[in-house]
Amino acid sequence: MHYETRHCTHCGTPLAAITLAEDGGHKERLRCTACGWTHWNNPTPVLAAVVELEGRVLLARNAAWPGKSFGLITGFMEAGETPQEGIAREIQEETSLEVSALQLIGVYDFQRMNQVIIAYHAVAHGDVQLSPELVEYRLVEPAKARCWPAGTGYALADWLRSRGYEPEFMDSFFRSSRPSDAA
Repeated sequence: MHYETRHCTHCGTPLAAITLAEDGGHKERLRCTACGWTHWNNPTPVLAAVVELEGRVLLARNAAWPGKSFGLITGFMEAGETPQEGIAREIQEETSLEVSALQLIGVYDFQRMNQVIIAYHAVAHGDVQLSPELVEYRLVEPAKARCWPAGTGYALADWLRSRGYEPEFMDSFFRSSRPSDAA
């Protein structure tokens, strides 16, 4: 089991791997030998949106991504906000667009990043102005959108199916895209 947390967040003592008897059986966890704090390593909820602007899907490229990969708008919830408030805020912060309607698409497993993705369809309005974390965007006709085989790519596929399109999947998210290839 891979852990990123190596030290107790309460006292700073190195954590030790222990096996705990839990309701679902025995699980390996990291525990502080000094104060007993346990790192549960639970998945983090992540918000995502298929942003629809003027009938097209907005896909954006994060500055940290290699190549020409484009994806959905994503982000983390803040304390005290609902998932709907969080994704509307993320869309506004990352694109300057205002959301007029939200509908849940689904919830998706993304174990590689230890995340659970809560995905929405968002109808947005306004002029796109990207935040510094995004470097480029595309507006793609739904029929031309291409999905990727992970996390938010499955949300886009489910949304496309709900609109009567059979999604086409690319081999990988991180690959160069031809201008007609989005996502």
